Order: sequence, then C-alpha cells, then structure tokens
Amino acid sequence: MLAAFPDALVAEFADGWEDRWRDFHHAIEIGPLWVGPPWETPPAGALAVVVDPGRAFGTGAHPTTRLCLELLLDEERGSVVDVGCGSGVLSIAAIRLGHDPVVALDVDEMAVEVAEENARANAVELDARVLDARTGQLPEADLALANISFEAIELVGGRLETRRAITAGYLANDHPRLPGFAHLARRECDGWGADLFERLAR
Repeated sequence: MLAAFPDALVAEFADGWEDRWRDFHHAIEIGPLWVGPPWETPPAGALAVVVDPGRAFGTGAHPTTRLCLELLLDEERGSVVDVGCGSGVLSIAAIRLGHDPVVALDVDEMAVEVAEENARANAVELDARVLDARTGQLPEADLALANISFEAIELVGGRLETRRAITAGYLANDHPRLPGFAHLARRECDGWGADLFERLAR
C-alpha cells in the first residue's frame, strides 16, 4: 500500500478510538427529567428519557431541546402533537411528564422509525406518523411542540390546531409569528431561543 502512495502519512490510532465518540454524549437533567444515552445511569426517582445518539436525529443535549423541555415542565397535562419529532426526545419526555395522548410527526420516515424505536426502548406508547406538516392535516391537541427551523415554524405555525404551542429551533434574534396566537413567554440559551404561545379567542 505504501509503495503505491509513497507520500502518504501513517497514523496510529489509540486503543478504544471506536468508542471515543461516546465521550461527547452525556446526560442532562431538567427539573425531574433525565435525558441521556443508554450507557449512563439515571439517578433514582428521575423521569428518564434514554436516547441512543448512534442515529443522529437529536439526543436532547442541544440548547433548543433543553429550552423546549424547560417550557414543557410548566404546562398543564393534556394531549400533545410534536411537529418535527426527530428522535422523539420531546414526545417521550411529554409522556414521562404525564401528557396523553402524544402524537409525533415528521416528514422523514427514518426519523419516525427512530422515534418509535426510542419509544419502545423507554417502554412508552407513542403514536408516530410520517407527515409533512406544511401540507398535511395536523391533529388537534392541547399543546404543540415544534423544535424545527425558523422558516418551517413560520410556514406551519398558522396551521396548528392547538390551544398552546412551544416553538424552538432558531437563533435568539429570530422571533416567529404564529397567526391566531398570542406570545406568552421566551427563553434563551447559548444564542438560541424558544417561545410559548397561546391561541387567541376565536
């Protein structure tokens, strides 16, 4: 091999390099919730959300996910629709907190499969569906979770059939507008923002 590529550099890999990526994935605690990978152990009494980061659809550690979870903690328990569910972190956390039923939607079929796998791993019942929220019929619910891009929220926000909505996935200097909703609260972390909305009386 070296004869064919005389200028190639050869580097030795340290033992355990194939598992070193795990060093970058650690659990987070938000109120009673513990969100972490399967190789870490949640503390006794925590509401655990175990997510394997091996398939990159969201592990819970991103600031926008943390902000959504912080806002979710204070919400009255009821039905939830998670728009753009990714790995299902927010959906599973909502179930752990007592919300029911919870519907998880994503345009990516693989994301929905991962969300279903994570729900099974956490022994919770999750209704996960493939749906393009920009055009498909969104289910009615008490609360919407939408940790998606700013542009997607601007497109989807006015189509939500919910009483309240938690949105995130954008920078702190972005301020989404949801037609028919009043803005109630904002949280920011590390340059990212999240917002809470409530539907105006019709």
